[in-house]
Amino acid sequence: MPEPYTPQIRIAVADDEEGLALLDRLTWSTLHAVAPPPEGSFFDERHTPGDYLVAETDGRIVGYIRLARPTPLASNAHVLQIQGLAVADEARGQGVGRALIRAAVEEARGRGARRLSLRVLGHNAPARALYTSEGFAVEGVQPEEFLLDGAYVDDVIMGRKL
Repeated sequence: MPEPYTPQIRIAVADDEEGLALLDRLTWSTLHAVAPPPEGSFFDERHTPGDYLVAETDGRIVGYIRLARPTPLASNAHVLQIQGLAVADEARGQGVGRALIRAAVEEARGRGARRLSLRVLGHNAPARALYTSEGFAVEGVQPEEFLLDGAYVDDVIMGRKL
């Protein structure tokens, strides 16, 4: 069994754009993505470097997680949402995803959030198991919400208190 990674986790910076865009393209799959494969810039007005935590090993980006507000409403400002998680193929199974989720929980607490939520596709059993093991619970299911590769897939809403 390979040695577990001990990634350094930090807030993304503008210079991470190329590495994050490459990771996003390499890890894209209908196992977790409902949008077409990514093209163009990684960062934009809706996805700024400050929204991302980056995992690095030996100076190389091996994963990221994105935290954002689920809505712009003041009444919902106490909630943050995980809106993306990617781990490089060679780093999977080495604790990078778990480290990113734990860092996101701490970052959300530090930003004053009381709750952290996410959406995960029903057929993504590894991600669902990881989120469950980190304290997230299924709060709802939207049956057959997406049609991916010719199959209808549930959208599972998960969340946890902070």
